Amino acid sequence: MIVVNHGRDFAKTAYDALAASDIGAHLNPGLSVSIKPNLVTPQPAGNGATTHPEVVEGIVLFLRDFGVKSINIIENSAIGHDTKRAFRECGYEELQRKHRVPLVDLRGERGLELRHGGLGIRICETALKTGFLINAPVLKAHCQTRMTCCMKNLKGCIPHDEMRRFHALGLHRPIAALNALLKTGYCVVDGICGDLSFEEGGTPVEANRIVAGQNPLLVDSFCAELIGYAPDDIEYLALGREAGVGEFCSRETKVLELNPGDKPARLAKSRRLADLYRNLIEEDAACSVCHAALVFALHRKGGRGRRGGRICVGQGFKGKSGDGLGIGDCARGFRTHVKGCPPKAVDILPFL
Repeated sequence: MIVVNHGRDFAKTAYDALAASDIGAHLNPGLSVSIKPNLVTPQPAGNGATTHPEVVEGIVLFLRDFGVKSINIIENSAIGHDTKRAFRECGYEELQRKHRVPLVDLRGERGLELRHGGLGIRICETALKTGFLINAPVLKAHCQTRMTCCMKNLKGCIPHDEMRRFHALGLHRPIAALNALLKTGYCVVDGICGDLSFEEGGTPVEANRIVAGQNPLLVDSFCAELIGYAPDDIEYLALGREAGVGEFCSRETKVLELNPGDKPARLAKSRRLADLYRNLIEEDAACSVCHAALVFALHRKGGRGRRGGRICVGQGFKGKSGDGLGIGDCARGFRTHVKGCPPKAVDILPFL
């Protein structure tokens, strides 16, 4: 079952979506619950990159009314960003004070290694030991995987060095394996104004909707179609189905839509911004933040790259040399490279 609720009171919209869903069949008041938002970068949710604190507030209020007392909010922000700063600047410290819900920074955890399909993955113990994990991502675009939603949001439950390894492995296979190992209790997707061209925000698209459902693959496949992708267009969704995470949304899936009159007049589809610049970039195991900075810099330059070959970015260029432009410390062997791990788009621009 999937519930889609529309509204401008985001806490109430999230609360009502859960009240209409089947989450009660999976909950009991004695559970310890962890809520995992997407706070990839320290910026307000209105920019389209991070989960609205009001959405999480709606989840907290629903849980409290259900009788759940043990609730916390967990996160490990992207490489190059500080989780505590993200909690502060994304409005979660205020949420903590208002509802006395602990904020847990997973950054210092080394994690426990579990294996799936021959792939070992270290997962933060706090996430593994929670009784019930509520996944609260933002529905938005991503420069490497096209879309990020429930399944990819669990990447914030692994240590930073494991995040780098995920990129070295190509993201899709480890994301599928992670979701097979770390079980999501329920999903509450912030589809309010996600950026449909860039995962770090800046061009939000108003949709004013919350999507709720139990299975992350089912919900992700439904959300993929909302922004113009077939589920098979997203490689980690296809691999997740093979790994037994769940099934794609189909005609047999029960979808309950609430308050359709609160939809915006127009719902945009993904612009697939990163696809516009693929011919300018040579990417090999790049971390998302580094790759995204390059895409954003190219976009600022109107899609004009540097003369003399494609721009190289990623861990695959460690120890290599070249005459072209390398992005980040991994490409320090290139004759010209932009320093940083990750570099900022403002630092890349002069080189372009």
